[in-house]
Amino acid sequence: MNESTVILVLSCLGVAQALFLCTYLFTLKKGSRPANIFLAFVILGLTIRIGKSVLNVYLELDPWQRNLGISGILLTGPFLWMYGRALLTEKKHFHLKDFLHVFPFLLFAIFSFVIPNDGSFWGYAVYILVFVHLAVYLVLSFSLLNRFGNEVHPQKSKWFRNLVIGVFLIWLFYMGNLAGLISFYIGGALFFSLLIYIFSFLFLQKHAFQLGKYNASTLDKTRSKQLIDSIKSMFAKEELFLDSTLSLESVAEKLNTTPRKLSQAINQNEQKNFSDFVNGYRIEKAKNLLQNPKYKREKIVTIAYDCGFGNVTSFNLAFKAKTHRTPSQFRDSTPPANFSS
Repeated sequence: MNESTVILVLSCLGVAQALFLCTYLFTLKKGSRPANIFLAFVILGLTIRIGKSVLNVYLELDPWQRNLGISGILLTGPFLWMYGRALLTEKKHFHLKDFLHVFPFLLFAIFSFVIPNDGSFWGYAVYILVFVHLAVYLVLSFSLLNRFGNEVHPQKSKWFRNLVIGVFLIWLFYMGNLAGLISFYIGGALFFSLLIYIFSFLFLQKHAFQLGKYNASTLDKTRSKQLIDSIKSMFAKEELFLDSTLSLESVAEKLNTTPRKLSQAINQNEQKNFSDFVNGYRIEKAKNLLQNPKYKREKIVTIAYDCGFGNVTSFNLAFKAKTHRTPSQFRDSTPPANFSS
């Protein structure tokens, strides 16, 4: 078996593995359904692009076929960003306007027959614009990490960071090839194959860990119910959730239990993680303040801080996810409550 055959086999295996992972994600019912679908489209977009690279080396492709392969990049960027939003902000509701980000991909795919891909100036210009488009979404994705990475479980932020870096490295490879700095064109497909195997292993390992994470726990249902009742009572009396630095560890210490057991109790009884559970109380507090005539002229950012949120962006996202309205919309559409002095 010569070198070119080995490269072809490895590249094809990477594409096949990527398609398998896409199918798995599209049919996966556990976890966040939107996040799974968005990640599937990220991988599908890269697979379309890398698949074109493999075919282009060994077959004579028409310009429109090469354009269809390039269009995968226009799919990757928007869905990488939307995946980050679903994963890091735990946004569960997406609107039609969110999918306008996919419009460039649809246009490019539809007009692939007329878009130049012949080595001309305009052909290179289009190619560069496609990768600039991906660069914009890479910046937006890194921005999501900077903004929300510290507010979610470290495993989530680390996983998304590695995914963004992987996509960035693929982008960097093709930019290097375009600039003439990297001559090994099929190397992008080989690198993609390596990344896909790594991501598949990490992703499946992550889900396997999540599915069995309470198997060895000594917390029974009775104690679990007692813990959730205790934290609800504590939150009602002391309003600990108003502290923006509140952590799972500090609450567990107050309840004389371990963070792991407290997290399990919240997850099993409320089907939420600690962050969502705490934010639920903060949002209810915010709703009361927004209906309070005394707070009618108060700025939204002040209410966010008064309710325990660390920043107004997190407050707006959490509030809208819970009520389907922004805090301002809620205030304007809800009649003031009758608060006794």
